[in-house]
Amino acid sequence: MDWGEGNWPASLQEVIDEFSDVFDAMERYEMLFDFASECTPLPMEEWCEDTRVHGCQSEAHVLCSLDDDGRFQMIGSADAQIVQGLMAVAQKAINGLPPEEVSTFPVTFTRELGLHDSLSPNRANGFLNMFTRVRQEARKLAQGAA
Repeated sequence: MDWGEGNWPASLQEVIDEFSDVFDAMERYEMLFDFASECTPLPMEEWCEDTRVHGCQSEAHVLCSLDDDGRFQMIGSADAQIVQGLMAVAQKAINGLPPEEVSTFPVTFTRELGLHDSLSPNRANGFLNMFTRVRQEARKLAQGAA
């Protein structure tokens, strides 16, 4: 699939549409805080070095797997609400897709959310590290499923 501007998964497009109506950076942060509560969490007892996202200024953990239908699933948690919100948006973007599509999914959707310029460089870098890790995990899962 060729994901990109105007051609996102429906669940992500809904989020992009919500964010496109908001022009204030603080309001976007508040929206991320709201999305944080929608994130499918990784229980703290499963936080370990294998699930840790390196390069994120917050304590963040993700676990990737395939569901019974071979579709990609990411769960994650963080000690910061903004990071948890970013994870929730990422889940809306990629959960349920074939792992091959997740492995090449463009991170450019953050620009359409208007978050790219709103995030601090450390947060943007941490999100990129998390998303890169998720795409690597998807690649491994796709190869294992093949």
